Amino acid sequence: MEFIVDGMLGKLARWLRMLGYDTKYSSRMSDDEILKAASEEGRVILTRDYEFFKRANIHGVKAVFVEGETNAEKLADLSKQININLEININESRCPKCNAKIASIRKENVKDKVPESTYRFYNEFWECSSCGQIYWKGSHWKKINNTLRRAKQIYFTH
Repeated sequence: MEFIVDGMLGKLARWLRMLGYDTKYSSRMSDDEILKAASEEGRVILTRDYEFFKRANIHGVKAVFVEGETNAEKLADLSKQININLEININESRCPKCNAKIASIRKENVKDKVPESTYRFYNEFWECSSCGQIYWKGSHWKKINNTLRRAKQIYFTH
């Protein structure tokens, strides 16, 4: 499943990319541009704009009206509505910034690209094939997993 996300859901786009979903996002795209791209590329529109959601469906473009306030609530809602996976498989993850695939990179190859303390403390790194961003399972990793755990709890209790 590939998505296109409206301007209200930029953070959700980053989450979906981490979860491995090809997710197009630009805060500068108009509703018409989103509709056109979704139609041409076979993407599902994710929106918090109910009028836009209805308009997309009238035009035969699959759209999902995303509910929830927190990232965990939005992810749980998407999991309920369209069965997105709430587990990160790092081999499927995409760059949260640019949506390109990320791939494992040897530790020696990131020495000059990450802080010295990060290089000393961590052994696994991934690099974006497009923008070159380097990723590792740092302190933010616990926050990411906590959000996904909350999303699963919400999913199973509502």
